[in-house]
Amino acid sequence: MTDVESLSEALKAITVSTELTEEELKPNLDTVLTALLEKRKDAAMEIARSGILPILVQSLQNKSSLSCQVALVVAEMAREGAVREQCIEAGLVKVLVPHLNSNNQEMLLNTGRAIGRICFDNTYQQDQLVQSGVIPRLVSIMKEYPNNDPLVNVCLLALCNLADMESAREALAELDVAEVLTNQLKRAPDSERRHVILEILGSLGESDTLKLQFVECGVPEALSEMIQHLQGHSDPHDLCSIKIASNLMVSLLLGDESMQKCFAEGSGIVYQNILSWLQSSNTQLQLAGALAIANFARNDSNCVKMMDLGVVLPILTLLEQHVDEGDVAVQHAGLSALRNLAIPATNKVQMLEDGVTERIKTLLRTDMPPVQFKLLGTLRMMVDGQEEAALKLGKDAVLLARVLEWCEAKDHAGVKGEASRLLAALIRHSRSPV
Repeated sequence: MTDVESLSEALKAITVSTELTEEELKPNLDTVLTALLEKRKDAAMEIARSGILPILVQSLQNKSSLSCQVALVVAEMAREGAVREQCIEAGLVKVLVPHLNSNNQEMLLNTGRAIGRICFDNTYQQDQLVQSGVIPRLVSIMKEYPNNDPLVNVCLLALCNLADMESAREALAELDVAEVLTNQLKRAPDSERRHVILEILGSLGESDTLKLQFVECGVPEALSEMIQHLQGHSDPHDLCSIKIASNLMVSLLLGDESMQKCFAEGSGIVYQNILSWLQSSNTQLQLAGALAIANFARNDSNCVKMMDLGVVLPILTLLEQHVDEGDVAVQHAGLSALRNLAIPATNKVQMLEDGVTERIKTLLRTDMPPVQFKLLGTLRMMVDGQEEAALKLGKDAVLLARVLEWCEAKDHAGVKGEASRLLAALIRHSRSPV
């Protein structure tokens, strides 16, 4: 008998399985499973059309001794996108979900894979899963079996697919998902696992509630530790992990409360590591470091503290590295950080004494409007209320020529407006004709 004939015979036997015992049914399921595992052409379609799906539903519903094998058959069949809708219509998802409460790890694995594949890219079904309470169960499974990598992977992929949904975020906000994800990030065996976890954290991190939960559960420390470990690696997957993790770190700092906890008066490991990114050879880390400093500098007390800790000089050094054909995003972020740091009056005085205005004037040669705009704004902030600095800059012929040129900028209204505001500030604060 050929393989095709064997599969046909097995399918026929299963469709009349009301007359077969489970022992007699098992060999037929084995034949079906073999056809799927060997990826025989059109096997999944033939199985779905054969009329056995209601039998599989009944077996799962009755929680028979074959349920684990049936779940595996469904999981393998659902690799084929064309049969997923038939699986849904047959009611397979509904009878699979209760099996997520099994204490059999193999059953959990097969069930998770089956549900995940059937519901892949199906928003309605995914919403139904969330409504049925799968989110707490997925988190519980990872807590119960943290070292079962295949099972953890299934749960992570499921969360990754659901994490963009508002209902899923609301469900996760009530759980200690941050702790579970942090633990898994620390033990991630490869870049693929890291990326799934980072993607979940990134999606969930858009919620201010979860931002704070992440910070309180040590997510920034875990991200920082991971980045420190990967620095110096040249593997593209590792570099991608660094980019995703550093961007996520900056995102977590957008929440005021989470930002303050990470800052920890400038003494925390997170702040210290971010400071080291400014001196990294990795442009992505330089950018993330500058953006993070700009975020920390959102209130005066942090600005003053960072000034005392000497944050300005590393930023200036970074900017000078990017003057000629440098990275525009790094220049923009570095200037944003300096501008925010210059808001407190005491900082202005110190920054002027440290020669900040002289050093950032090297960026006057830039032809990039975003950098021009941020440079003008930073200089304007530096001279605000500072008569001596306004007088000095107001007599700088090179600076004035460039600013006047930018006052005529036709292609960038922001640069034109900011140049005009800087000229007005120089006149106003110098208290002397320019």
